[in-house]
Amino acid sequence: MSISRIYCRSCHRAVVQASCLWRQAGSLPHVMFTGIVEEAGRVESIKPAAKSIQLTVRARAAGRGVKPGASVAVNGCCLTATRISARGKDQLVQFDLLEETWQRTNLQFARPGTLVNLERPLRASGELGGHFVTGHIDGVGKIIRCERVGRDHVLDITAPPEVMRYVVFKGSMAVDGISLTVAGVKKKSFRIWIIPHTYEITALRDRKLGDAVNLEADLLGKYVEKFLAGRST
Repeated sequence: MSISRIYCRSCHRAVVQASCLWRQAGSLPHVMFTGIVEEAGRVESIKPAAKSIQLTVRARAAGRGVKPGASVAVNGCCLTATRISARGKDQLVQFDLLEETWQRTNLQFARPGTLVNLERPLRASGELGGHFVTGHIDGVGKIIRCERVGRDHVLDITAPPEVMRYVVFKGSMAVDGISLTVAGVKKKSFRIWIIPHTYEITALRDRKLGDAVNLEADLLGKYVEKFLAGRST
C-alpha cells in the first residue's frame, strides 16, 4: 500500500473522529460562516469607550434581520452586534471590540470610510458555498503583490509561521473573511487569484500593496493535525 493511501486513510479517520467528538462534547462552534461575503460595508465611526472600542459599520444586505446579540463576520472576524439603528435603506451596526481583538486583527488599521467584508452566520438550511469559517483570526498577513492580470487580479500575501503551516496548494484560506483557493505556496507567502465578481463585491477592491489582511486557515487541517499528532505519541 502506498504512503499516500495510508496518509489519506489516517486523515479520513481523523476527520471522522473529530466530527464524532464535536457531536459528543457539543463543542461544534455555535456560529459558523462560509467565507461567501454578502457585501462590502463601510466603517461609519470608531470610538474608544471605557472598556472597549466601538466600531460602527454601515450595512445594507448584511444588516437585514440583524439584532443586538447577533453575530456578524467583519473582515472575517466574528463580532457581536450591540446596537442597531436605521439610516434610510441602510443599517448602522455597532460592535464593541476588546483590545485583544483590536490588536490581533486588521481592524486596528480601519478608518471611517474603510470598506470591510460582511457576512451573517450560516443557517442550518443554508448552502455551504465556500468552506467552514469560524471567525477566529489566526494571524494578520500583508499584501506584497497586487496586480491585475487580464480581467482577474493576483495577490501574494505573506503570513506568519503559525498560519503558513496550514497553507496547502489548492487548499482553502479565508482572507478578510473571503473563502479563497490557494494558487501557489512559498516558504513565507502564498498566492491567490481573484475573479472579477469577487473583486467587485468585496473590500479587496479597496486594498493596496502593503495592506494588512486577516487570515484564518482551514479548520479541518487543524483538527487533522491534532489527531495525527496524538496517534504518533
